[in-house]
Amino acid sequence: MTAPVTVAITRHLANGHEAEMRTWLNAGIGLAEKFPGFLGAGWVRTEADSEEWHMLYRFADQQSLDQWEHSAQRQWWRSAASGLGVVEARVEKRTGIEGWFDVPASTVLESAAALPTPPPRWKQATTIFVVFFPLSVLANYLSRDLLADVVLPVRVLATVLVMTPLMTYVFLPWITRRLQWWLQGQPPPWRA
Repeated sequence: MTAPVTVAITRHLANGHEAEMRTWLNAGIGLAEKFPGFLGAGWVRTEADSEEWHMLYRFADQQSLDQWEHSAQRQWWRSAASGLGVVEARVEKRTGIEGWFDVPASTVLESAAALPTPPPRWKQATTIFVVFFPLSVLANYLSRDLLADVVLPVRVLATVLVMTPLMTYVFLPWITRRLQWWLQGQPPPWRA
């Protein structure tokens, strides 16, 4: 079974070239989306005046990713940034759920070799369960009354469409920040 692969790249660019950088990043996304297996991409800066630019892209499997990464189009796109002074600082590839449980990048001070390993799968599953179960109970309770006349598959679809972004953007980031000490096998903060 193949798993989707997410690539996270941190790049640095001196201030004053934001418009060119945005154009260059968007051009890369435009090229990548033409490749089979492309699942999506985006970029973000940590602050408005930050020199750090973070880009994510995702492919359906390693083979699709390899086709993009070894393509002439990507080589041309990368060479187009040579005049901007873009410096690629960090590249990470993730194939599973581990990316949710990484130590925040702001705490990483050394090279990639010093990065801690992801927590055991059972801790990852427990952390997800801690927020998924209560949210699921609440969603099902509310949908029982609000969507009582809707057929079950549509009711489940509506519930999942609400729960997925809440889990992705609100609850999983929130719980992993609160339980980071436990996930990384450190003493609880109240004992520090």
